[in-house]
Amino acid sequence: MRKHDFTTNQRLSDTDIVTAIKTNDETVLKSLYLENYSKIEFLILKNNGTKDHAKDIYQEAFLTLWKNTKEGKFIPQDQTSVNGYLYTVAKNKWMDYLRSNKYKKTKLVEDERQLEIHQDSFFSTSIDDKIENERLLDKAMDAFKNLGLPCKNLLMKFYFEKKSMREIAEELELDEASTRNKKYRCMEKLRELALKS
Repeated sequence: MRKHDFTTNQRLSDTDIVTAIKTNDETVLKSLYLENYSKIEFLILKNNGTKDHAKDIYQEAFLTLWKNTKEGKFIPQDQTSVNGYLYTVAKNKWMDYLRSNKYKKTKLVEDERQLEIHQDSFFSTSIDDKIENERLLDKAMDAFKNLGLPCKNLLMKFYFEKKSMREIAEELELDEASTRNKKYRCMEKLRELALKS
């Protein structure tokens, strides 16, 4: 398969990008990663996130795109774009994080307006949503209690102690990428436990 040249102004079709992902075309993957990062970072920074949050969410979203494309779970339709899919996955992951962060009391919020989302109206503050979120909080807290000690410690360091991935990696004597992957697996386990409860 030919390598794609992203130095030109020519844009690849979604089908070409999907083919490149399935064949692990490093040039395309790197370009796709860099092309979309700033949009996701902007979304997260505008909605109560940090650069570390943006990196974590974007990495999770990119892995989801890569995995779902490889497994054939994501196939572009007429107006579906790979960039749009990646943005939607990242936005949904950030929404899930904000909800769990807010309702597990990992972050004190003095004014509910701080959680307004300026990008679009996918966060609602209706009474029904508040009731649902309280129910989700209970499930999340129960799930956290049942999480293994290594995962509890890692998540506590990141979310409660507000330590960076680099600091946590040093404490765990791991490299930063391994620590991010471990955090991702812990979050997946937490979600799995929450869904079972």
